[in-house]
Amino acid sequence: MDKLSVMQAFRRIVERGSFARAAEDLGVSPALLSREIKLLEESLGTTLLTRTTRSMSLTDAGRLYYDEANAILGAMAQVEDRIRDGAGVVRGHLKVNASSSFGQTVIAPMLPDFLDTYPDLRLSLSMDDRVLDMVEGGFDVSIRIRPAMPDSALVARKIGTMRQRIFAAPAYLEKAGAPQVPEDIAQHRVIGFLLADHLTSWTLHGPSGTKIIDLDPPVRVGNSLVLRDLLIAGQGIGTLPDFVSKEPEAQGELVRILPDWELPAPEIFAVTASRLSMDAKVTAFLDHLRAAL
Repeated sequence: MDKLSVMQAFRRIVERGSFARAAEDLGVSPALLSREIKLLEESLGTTLLTRTTRSMSLTDAGRLYYDEANAILGAMAQVEDRIRDGAGVVRGHLKVNASSSFGQTVIAPMLPDFLDTYPDLRLSLSMDDRVLDMVEGGFDVSIRIRPAMPDSALVARKIGTMRQRIFAAPAYLEKAGAPQVPEDIAQHRVIGFLLADHLTSWTLHGPSGTKIIDLDPPVRVGNSLVLRDLLIAGQGIGTLPDFVSKEPEAQGELVRILPDWELPAPEIFAVTASRLSMDAKVTAFLDHLRAAL
């Protein structure tokens, strides 16, 4: 028995509500369809369809089989469409999710060139510092920055590494002095990032090993761009990812503190709901993103 053909036939029978109509669509006899479904039921050890001379209905097992067959056949159609595309025609609606700071500092600057390259593409960019449910949100790809991705049904592809360093404004350092060793940080006014694993404890790696600094930040914010602006305003010392700190450091608005010491470097992941979600539009977007990184 060709399970795939039988699966397609079963779906057609359910959708058409009749063996005769399904047989006509498929170009086979109703007797052949009936025999195939009977063999399928025997192989599964259960009844999928209850039939009388006038009606037909799905059993609970039949409903489960129909739903799963739909998903499998839909996935196969998606694979076939991708292969037919060959090099891949970038079109359709791409839905992307990223944190506010990453979206504004990395993704936004690359968008004009990306959209000019693929004018037929529709794009929705959601920026939220919370981790949103990809499936519920209907996102094609989500950019997440984590030390590692937990095991889940999602598929994560590493696309870069982020450096996390310590900064303050020249005005703050002139007033409060610069920490000379990691232990000095606890004596300073620290601006904490609410969503970070290191809000109240910094693990610093440097030339003399690893130092753990326990902190109680008096100011805590949930957005890296707000944290950056507070540091530039001379409000204290804090950690920033390199894609946020690069420009103000280059312009002299921020100074790196304890340059030989860094927090652990998180990875930048592109997350999709499944391997089948990696279609031409997602691939094109990630290619541009890797270039931006």
